[in-house]
Parts: sequence; structure tokens; C-alpha cells
Amino acid sequence: MTSRTICSCVLLAVLSACSPRFDTATSPDFNKNWDFSLNQGEWSSVDLPHDWSVSFPFDSIKGEGATGYLLGGHGKYRKTFATTGLPVTYLYFDGVYNNATVSLNGEKLGFHPYGYSPFHYDISQKVNASGKSNELMVEVDRSRYADSRWYTGSGIYREVKLINEPALHVPPWGISVTTPEVSAAMATVRVKTKLVNKGAGTQDATLVTRLVDEKGNTVATQTTPVQLKAGAEQTLEQEITVTSPALWDVDAPNLYTAVSELKTGKEAVREYRTSFGIRSFRFDAATGFYLNGVNRKIKGVCLHHDGGLVGAAVPKAVWRRRLQTLKDGGCNAIRSAHNPASEEFLSLCDEMGFLVQDEFYDEWDYPKDKRKNMGESSSTDYITRGHHEHFQEWSKTDLQNTILAHRNHPSIIQWSIGNEIEWTYPRQKETTGFFGADANGNYFWNPPPYSTEKIKELQETIPRTKYQIGETAQKLADWTREIDTTRPVIANCILPSASYESGYADALDIIGFSYRRIMYDYAKENYPDLPVMGTENLGQYHEWKAVMERPWISGTFLWTGIDYLGESNGNWPQKHSSSGLLDLAGFPTPSYYMYKSLWTKEPMVYLTSQTLDKSIFKVEDKRVVERKPGGWKHALWSWHDVNHHWNYEDGETVIIEALSNCPEAELFLNGKSLGRQRLADNEDHIYKWAVPYTAGEVVVKAYADGKVVEYTLRTSAPPATVHLSTDGRLEGGIEHIIVELRDKNGNPVRHADREITFTASGAELLGVDNGAPSNTYAFQGGKVKTNNGKALAILRLKEGTSKLTVSASGLPDKTISLSSRRGYLSSALPSPSSSTTTN
Repeated sequence: MTSRTICSCVLLAVLSACSPRFDTATSPDFNKNWDFSLNQGEWSSVDLPHDWSVSFPFDSIKGEGATGYLLGGHGKYRKTFATTGLPVTYLYFDGVYNNATVSLNGEKLGFHPYGYSPFHYDISQKVNASGKSNELMVEVDRSRYADSRWYTGSGIYREVKLINEPALHVPPWGISVTTPEVSAAMATVRVKTKLVNKGAGTQDATLVTRLVDEKGNTVATQTTPVQLKAGAEQTLEQEITVTSPALWDVDAPNLYTAVSELKTGKEAVREYRTSFGIRSFRFDAATGFYLNGVNRKIKGVCLHHDGGLVGAAVPKAVWRRRLQTLKDGGCNAIRSAHNPASEEFLSLCDEMGFLVQDEFYDEWDYPKDKRKNMGESSSTDYITRGHHEHFQEWSKTDLQNTILAHRNHPSIIQWSIGNEIEWTYPRQKETTGFFGADANGNYFWNPPPYSTEKIKELQETIPRTKYQIGETAQKLADWTREIDTTRPVIANCILPSASYESGYADALDIIGFSYRRIMYDYAKENYPDLPVMGTENLGQYHEWKAVMERPWISGTFLWTGIDYLGESNGNWPQKHSSSGLLDLAGFPTPSYYMYKSLWTKEPMVYLTSQTLDKSIFKVEDKRVVERKPGGWKHALWSWHDVNHHWNYEDGETVIIEALSNCPEAELFLNGKSLGRQRLADNEDHIYKWAVPYTAGEVVVKAYADGKVVEYTLRTSAPPATVHLSTDGRLEGGIEHIIVELRDKNGNPVRHADREITFTASGAELLGVDNGAPSNTYAFQGGKVKTNNGKALAILRLKEGTSKLTVSASGLPDKTISLSSRRGYLSSALPSPSSSTTTN
């Protein structure tokens, strides 16, 4: 790749079962019927994926805020299985957190410390004879329960596969598909298939590869003969032309299937089905990002891997619900912060049309302080020692295994080798000039105080540590390119002014800025040949404004798309962050609607309110203005304090805020207009009115191109009932139940809360939550207090009919009946761009 323009035209293959490819006829679901023991306790039956830590109560005494006050321990997993008659067997793990020791029939297969990288073993010579029983044991040491800066979960939290193969076969990660040429008229598909012969004699075979579209039509075929000696391996390369391809795009994620048949004579020995998508992309240092030749912005969010109340073992349906909500808000990209994503998650991104930055590491040579960022290398106690201790030995293996496993996903457009690594190399911080006695200005909002010449001089004169950031970055980038050159290498740089001169940036194809949008112009002026984009930014209007004003900035990844457990730094009872576009339960926050107003074109509007004394706004000359002029330009992670109701004291002055993408909006109180405004007159992109409170309803109407959309806040009486609803999705037996308090007239109650008790019958209650950072009810305790009048329960339904009964203090019980046979339904979330009424 050149430094000025980074191009990547790639046809990507995804494994059809969100895992290393395998045949369900020979490999039944290996995730069922495991035994589990925690801390030498009794054995119990579990299905995988499984996270034992999320079942604990929150512990403010023994727990650490870094990982959400949930403890770890020592876990053991045991499974017995019979061997098939096929000669080759692989055991595949998509992720185990962490320090996993795997044994089969009493013999150790290996140790795997990193909790996020996939790994597998060839157990062909270690399994018992066909039909006999085998015992698999996986021991997980999570005693270092604060070994990360966010909640990790504990155990075999991703899928496991047992893959049975004939002697001649494609091993795990043996297929890659790229396209050297892509256009609307034609795509050249290059399929590389690795074959191994673990039999006793030479094998003569034929590889037939068919490309099949979404309607089941074969669009192209190629046949290649092969002769492979015993113990040998060979990679076959096939180039196949597809005319008028249906391109994969964020708005139309078209997928094909490559059906690869291995034949001996006329008999098909093995079939491999690979889902893939055809698309091209490139990053240009002057004009930004292009997908299929179209210049567009990356509208991304960062996501940690937990799903809130279900922990780290996130059912597919939970991710689908959350991703669909982000998609509805205009999001088109995900950064897997700060570790590789699961196969299932990536396959969802392929299917739903999300671009992905797949990230490898949060630590390299030196440790991070897990309790508080920026105090790096000072954390030396046992429970906080993290993966850096294994980095020298394992980094190449983990990185390259991840690329081999993930390289065929059309969603992935970047490999990120690290996140905010600079803190761990002390001289990098020193050379910026921001943190010394002669620092000039605020780190967030001011350009670098030192010139590039002075930074370069300091990089050369300050004593060096054993490991150098530039050298390690180059090593990781080289390892990445050994496996895949179709995607650029990027990193999330928190101290980019130093990274440009340390050799770190020299290893990259794109440099990502972490909270340094103030340096976009600095980068353009001093380093114009290296593409730059925001890779971790605040969910505030000023961040997107900076991107839109600069065509060379490809886009951004906001911190964060969804609230995540951990990183609360001892702030009990706050157990998680509050910076997400969605809260921990997956409910949209005001920042979600701000970005929906920025990222979508369909007219929408959303209302919140706040008393004048608590508002960030004031009334001046009959206008509503900021208390701190220009404060919106420096807003940080959390959205300012607002309410979602219309319940105040009579005559009390209330500030009404409206978020909209419409050029004009008008507010009505009980049918009377309180004035029409233009969005262009509100530089913070927020409509606002000062209103003397009167019971009834406030309605905002927003106008765009002859369309009118509205949103209502209505005064509610005290809670009188509990309303239960599903969001219209059922997948894999997973059902989301939304709980709302309502008054006697059926209006949502958002200003009062009640403790709720849940009782499930015929279903497993996976967890309950209200989304609030200070909620410390145990997720699996069956009880929670509503937040803003709402709560969420997630169920896994069993066969037949299931029931959930909800009891609220002082209110009649409510029961909802659910059928596991209803099947998957499409999204049915209400949109605030319609005439939705809420309070």
C-alpha cells in the first residue's frame, strides 16, 4: 500500500456457521451438555457459551470497578463425547477468558492465555478409537479478576466446535477469497484453498468451486485437479469471474456462497460452504474513504464485547437487537474495542451491513493500570496483571490466528494493532509537552505545545526503555501484512504528536486519533501523506462537525456505541460507564438521538426537558442560551442531565430541548404555539425553549421538505399498572421483554420508579436490568428497580409456551405468555420520527 492512498479491493469469505468451516452432518452442536465446576465446587450442567462472572452479585468490597465489581475465580469445564469414524479431528475454540489449559483423556493439549484470540488443536492422534468415550477438560484461571480495564467475563464465553474430517481435507482457516478487480460490471474472484493429506497414500482428487448468489443460482464454477502425497499439503488458487456482481455495501449487504466440493472420482468426499461478499474500498489521504467507488463517511461506534445483563456470553439475538438499534440511528461501522470480536458478531456485521475495525490489543510490552487510565506501569498487584506478561511469547501467534480466522469477513476494513498504547511507554508522554511544567494549554482542546522539531529532538535524547514503541508497532504491522495485505493497518493513538516521530506512525497505513480531533489540521499540515481519522471520539456534536468540515477525515468511531460494564475506577455504586448512544440495557440515550439527527436523512425529532436550575441553559433577553458560552464545543463523554417526562411544579420554568435533522421546529403547549425556530440559528444543533410548566402535553413539530414529524411529552399520573411488551424479535429462543410503568390513562410514567420482581415459567431468565450505571441489583437475581419507568428482562424460551410474571410494589401483577414457535420477526422498534408519545 502506498502512504498517500490506501487501496483495498477484496472479496471476503465468511464461514457459514460463524466459525472455522465445518459440516453439521459430522459435527453436531458441541456447545451442549457440558459440566462446570467453580472453585472446586460441585459440578453442574451448562451449555456454551458460558460466562460465570455475570451470575455473581456485584461486590463493592472484593470487586474492582475496573471490571464492574464482578469476581472471577477458577473454573473447570468437562465434556464427554464419542469419536466418529473419520480419521481427522480438530477441536476449535473461538475464545476462552482466560489462561485456559485444555486436556483430553488426561493428557494436556496446551495452554492459551489470551482471552480473545481463537485457537484449535489437531486431536486426531489423541482421541480414543471410534465409538469410544473421550473426556475433555478445560481449566480457566480467572483469579486475576481485575486484569483488564473493562468487564471481560469468565469462562468459555464463545463457541466451541468439534470438526471431523476425512484424510484429505481443508484444515481450519484454510480458505481465503479476495478480488483483485471489482466493478459494477465484473469481479475477479481469487479463491485460495489449502488442502492437507493426513492419510497413508497419495490422494487424487478434484476441487470444484461454485459461486452461488442469495437466490441459490450458481453464477460461476471452476474445477481444479490435485494430487497430494501422504503427509503433504498444497494451496490451490482459482480465479473465477463474476459478471454484474451484487456488491456488498452498508446499505445493501449482498452475500454470496462459495460451495467447494472435494471429489475423488465422481464421489464428493467433502463439501465446504463459505459465505462472502464482493466490495472494494480505499482510504485517500486527501479525500477520505471510498466504498465501491463512492466517497462516504465512516459513521462508527466503539463497542466492548459484553452485552450488559447477559455478560460476555452474548446470545446472537441480543447483539442483533442492539446492532439494529444502532443501524436505525445511522451507524454504519463498529470498532471492536479493544480486542478481536467473535465469529458470530462479525457474521452479524456481514449480514447487517456494518464496516468493522477489528482490534488486536490494549497492551503490548508494558502493562496498563487497570484501575485508572494514564497511571500506566504502576499496577503491580496480582489481580491486575494482564496479558502484557504473555505478549513477547504469544503476540505473533494470537495476532496471526485472529487474522486467519477473520480475514474472510466482508465487514472488516481495518486491522488495528493497538489501543492507546503510548501511555505505557513513559518517554512518549514526556515528548508531547502537554504534561510537563512548561505545558501550553489543555490536552483535549489545544494543538501540541511543542514543534515537530522539538518532539523529534526529545525522542532522540530522552533515555530509552528496553522495548521501543515504534519497533513493536513495526513488528505487529509486518506480522499482519504477512497474512493479509487487502486491509490497512491502523492504531488508535492517544498521543499522536509523539507517535508521528517515534516510528509508531511509520508502521501504519492509517493513523487513528483518540480524543485528538483538535489535531486534524495539525496532521494535514505536517504529515499530509498519511491518512487520518477519528478512532475514539466523544458522542457530542462538535466531534462530527469537525469530521464533516474536513474531507480528508474518513470518519469517526464514537466512545461508545453502548454502555459497557467496568472502567468505573472505584466509583461505587457506579458499575459502568455512561457514555453510550445506548444504555447498558440497550435503550437509546439522548446522545443516540443527537447522532440520529446527524447521521440519518429521514425526518426525525426527539424531546427532553429539565428544570431551569438544573439545566445547562439559561434565559437571557428572552432567549435560551448556554450558561457557559461555547460550552457545547468542549462537551465530554456523558450527555448533560435531562429528563424524559413532563411532570413538574406549576409555574416552574422548564427548558425543553429538541433534537432533530429538520431545518425548522415548532413547540406547542396544550395546543398553543410557543414559537418556531430554525436549526441554523442553534449552533449547538439543539432546539430549545423556556416554558412555564402547565400540566398537559408539549408537542414538538419538525418540518422538512413538506413533511411534518412530531414528538410528545405528556403529564402522567402516578403508576397504576405495569405494561409488558416484546420488541418483535425472537431468535434462538431469546426474547426481550420491555417493562414500562403506566398511569391509569395508559400514559408512560417516566418520573417515578418501582421495584420489579420477575418470575419465569417454562423459560430461563437470563437477566434483568434498567440500564442505569448505579443499578447494583444482581442481573440474575430476578429483581430490579425501574429507571425512568423502564426495565428489561431477557428470556431463553423452552419448547412450547413460556410465561413471565412481573410484580411491582403496590401494582397488580402482569403476566405475558410467549411461544418458542413464533419464529424470528423483523425489527419493530418504535421510531421517534413518527408520532410517538412518551414521557
